Amino acid sequence: MNYIANILVALVAALHIYFLTLEMFLWTKPMGLKTFGNTLAKAKESAVLAANQGLYNGFLAAGLIWGLLHPTAAFGFQIKVFFLVCVVVAGLYGGYSVSKRIIFVQALPAALALLLLWLAR
Repeated sequence: MNYIANILVALVAALHIYFLTLEMFLWTKPMGLKTFGNTLAKAKESAVLAANQGLYNGFLAAGLIWGLLHPTAAFGFQIKVFFLVCVVVAGLYGGYSVSKRIIFVQALPAALALLLLWLAR
């Protein structure tokens, strides 16, 4: 079960690397415009904010990867739990303030990873 939990944690980290890429590098490109439903004008106006948000998503991914690679299993567990809780909170807030879809794309996978992590303990 721990193996499956760690795969899910890695998938959540990969999602956040994808979010970083969309928000920092593709925000004003066709893929970013389509993903977020923005016009080019609106995307250009908000590009700095999106890049900042992308950076934070990168920090979440880095924390999850750190937890996965930490040589001390107990400390790695604590790191993963902390960053997964951060992802869940960010996803719930995004779902409340931006789009309900964020709950399913961001918060739900992190909550499932957190649940499996606890069950595998």
